[in-house]
Amino acid sequence: MQKLTRIALASCIGFTFGVNQAWAGAKPMEIHRLQNDLTPVGATRAGNEDGTIPAWTGGITEPPAGYSPGDHHPDPFSGDAVQFRIDSSNYQQYADKLTTGQQAMFQRYPDSYFMNVYQTRRSASFPTRVYDMTAENAKTGALTQDGEGVLNVAEGFPFPFPESAQELIWNHKLKYKGIGGVRYNNQVAPTADGSYSVVKLREELLGLYYKEGLTLADIGNILLYFYQVVEAPARLAGNVLLVHETLNQVDQPRQAWIYNPGQRRVRRAPNVAYDNPGTASDGLRTNDMTDMFNGAMDRFDWEVVGKREIYVPYNSYKVHSDDLDYDDIVRAGHLNPDLMRYELHRVWVVDARLKDGTRHINSRRTFYMDEDSYQIMLIDHYDRRGELWRFSEAHSINYYDVPTFWSTVEVHHDLQSGRYVATGLDNQDSVNTFNVELSAGQYTPQALRKRGRR
Repeated sequence: MQKLTRIALASCIGFTFGVNQAWAGAKPMEIHRLQNDLTPVGATRAGNEDGTIPAWTGGITEPPAGYSPGDHHPDPFSGDAVQFRIDSSNYQQYADKLTTGQQAMFQRYPDSYFMNVYQTRRSASFPTRVYDMTAENAKTGALTQDGEGVLNVAEGFPFPFPESAQELIWNHKLKYKGIGGVRYNNQVAPTADGSYSVVKLREELLGLYYKEGLTLADIGNILLYFYQVVEAPARLAGNVLLVHETLNQVDQPRQAWIYNPGQRRVRRAPNVAYDNPGTASDGLRTNDMTDMFNGAMDRFDWEVVGKREIYVPYNSYKVHSDDLDYDDIVRAGHLNPDLMRYELHRVWVVDARLKDGTRHINSRRTFYMDEDSYQIMLIDHYDRRGELWRFSEAHSINYYDVPTFWSTVEVHHDLQSGRYVATGLDNQDSVNTFNVELSAGQYTPQALRKRGRR
């Protein structure tokens, strides 16, 4: 596959909205393509030559019959049958449509791991406003020269005609998530024999980027406010994390604070970034693996490899069901494969390699991004020796009440230890909300102190 031009990462520069800092991006002469050969977000509208990937016809445009707001989303494709199963006995026949990490899973768990492959449903869709603003962004959007910031965009995907890895990652980071919402992002990290306990995490997100009418100047380099409180187990209950996620994290790193109920005080948390361990993850997930990838890109050199057809987790409504208990889902080594759905989709392949002189536990990461949503679906993670170490999956659905396409469960596998951490398990709790009016005043260190003492 032909490699696209790599944008060199320059030395850190001030975050500015000046035209002289723009770097690639804007494609005003191609806007008409978003209504013709491309979808409104820039994916190829047509199917593939084999007919195994259909044309995009709008995705899910309305909830299925019987759905009520607040429900765990019923599966609109529940009548689909498994077309075939990939397991340790036949995975090599499908190697051209599997990632290195997926093949390693069949090797690591030959007797228990498999992938049920279903009909491909291009279900991803977004609000009309997002489509309209994506077209506007195509006229003006650009990267800062270091790739760590975006210019002259609002609300929609910033780069519907991506030409660099940074532009693709920004499309993932700025994918529509609603202006504000509450979710349970519960987590399990089973031991190698499958024993586990649930860490119950209640989270609030306020995304100013998505609020209608606001510009980058209006939001002042704050992409979103993130509030996380641990509700269980008792030994962790009451611990709170507050994050101000910045747009340009090299110019202004994310700001984070923690509240410890035992000490009854708020402290700065400068290590909530890069490869520092995520909350209660037993070291199986780093902070920059949240939402598959977030944060600064400056420690890696980034390259677009091209597009591939890959079997990815998609329309994962089974594992999202409130009819399930966690014992139905959690297994030794991996989640219950009977509850997973895989489909053939076109994905962008992005490779990130650690820069000389910088530090990270990964020497390389390869990302596989859904062309219809820019959601990162899969990641292969390599250790400092260059050996495959971890493998990540985002089991995703269309939250058709919004609509938006996003993960419902993320799983990060340690292929060396035989353990994994799964996040997003909300089967026994309230489902995500997306468009709740929240106030930035709720997410200051002073407010954190007051909320933590309740």
